[in-house]
Formats: sequence, structure tokens, C-alpha cells
Amino acid sequence: MNPKYAGDAFRERFGAWALVAGGSDGLGAAYAKDLARRGLNVALIARREGPLLDMAAAIRAEFGVETKVISADLTALDIGERVAAETGALDVGLFIYNAGSNRVMKPFVELPLEELLFMLHLNCRGPLLLSKHFAERLQQRGRGGLILMSSLACLAGSAYGAIYSASKSFDTILAEGLWFELAPHGVDVLGVIAGATKTESMLHDSEHFDNAMDPMQVAVGALDHLGKGPNWVPGVENRAAARGMSPAPRVALINGMSQATAELFDLPYSSVEGREFDED
Repeated sequence: MNPKYAGDAFRERFGAWALVAGGSDGLGAAYAKDLARRGLNVALIARREGPLLDMAAAIRAEFGVETKVISADLTALDIGERVAAETGALDVGLFIYNAGSNRVMKPFVELPLEELLFMLHLNCRGPLLLSKHFAERLQQRGRGGLILMSSLACLAGSAYGAIYSASKSFDTILAEGLWFELAPHGVDVLGVIAGATKTESMLHDSEHFDNAMDPMQVAVGALDHLGKGPNWVPGVENRAAARGMSPAPRVALINGMSQATAELFDLPYSSVEGREFDED
């Protein structure tokens, strides 16, 4: 548990509403349930309305919080405007982008352009538009948080998954930059670099994910790490693998890059402290 935001402190910083994109099952549902357990009302976005309504009803019955469902395709061209309109009246203090999809692992040249663009819209355009919207709201609010889900695949290019790895690296680097920019405004940003997790989409992809991490373990750990640092890797073995692939300290790198950019373009700079993803 993060003692900084334990108990009432979590609700005070991130309440009254949390919004989970991709919240009908898997990791998104785990986030929604743990947020409700912590006393936040939850709004859920997903394409299929039926599972959304079922999840919202289950959360209300178990935790007694308010819920809202937004049936929307995260790859739609108007997703930013749609979400802004649906949540304008809500005091959203925490936004989580968790978009699951069935990964098609094939040689790059064999994938139809439509599938490549789908992955680009889901993993890059969607989090960009929605992070932009909520970052502005939370900065004006003076407190809150953003979580962007990424993958260990972001740490290296991979045959048969080039577009997936590349798009997830976008999420990780975006989260790191926003962590630095929004920290002075009271907004905590966290990129979660997850390994294999036992979700519906993962199990659809391959039977080898039967021994993957439990979604609730990932979600609870991520929420506990808000405010600690720019990114977090769930699982001891996954953290060891990530450190092997990314040995340089990320906090120092982000501060160094931010300082260099600020000096080049005559922008303000002040270092931001944080913990590494393999530090408790």
C-alpha cells in the first residue's frame, strides 16, 4: 500500500469519479472494482454495452458507489469529443486508459493495413486524445491522476509484433513525459508496463497465458504506486526482465531529457523526484 494515499487520502486526491477506458472485463474491470472498493464512483468505457451494464450493476451491488457506462469504440475518430461530452458533468479525478485487443502476431508485410491502423488508433491515438483532455482538466483541478497501460513488449522491437511493440512504447514514453510535466500541478501520472496478464483477450490469443498474472494483482499494485514514480512493472520476475532490458535509471533519464529540452527552447525546468519501477 502506498502510505501517501492510503484510505481517505486516496479519495481526497483522486475522487469523486474515476474513468476506466476498457472497463468491461479483464484489467479494466479489476481497476473498476478496486477503485470502487476505495470509495470512488466509476465510469466505464467499452464498445460492448451489455458487458458494461453487467459490470456496472455488479459494482453498484457490491460496493454501493455510483456508476456510469459509456458504450464507445476507443478507435472511433470522435472518441475525444464523445468522452468529453459524456463526462463533462462528472468530477473525474483519475483517468485510466486500458485498451485490450486480440493481438494478431504475423509478419508485418502480411498484416492488412486496416489491422495496423486499428492498433495505431487503439494504442496511440486513443490515449493521446483522452490524456490531452483529462490532463487539462486535472491540471486546472490541481490534483488527480492518469494511468496509461503499456506492456513489456514496449522495451524492444519484436518480429511478428512490430506494430504492437511500437505502439506500446508510445504509451510508455507519453506517460513518462506527462509524469514530469504534470507533477508540479498536483497530477500523478503512471505508466504501467505489464507482462502477461490473465485477461479475456490474452487467453484468446494463446493458451500459454494460463499461468499469467491475475488482473486484480496488477490493478491493485498500480493504484498503490500512483505518486511514487513515472512507471511500474507488476511482478518480481517481470521487473527483473525489464531492468535487464532497460538498465539505465528512468527517473534520471527523464529529468535529463527534460532539462535538455527546456534549455534548448528556453522553457522552465525543475527536477522531479521519483522511484524506479523496480523499487518498492
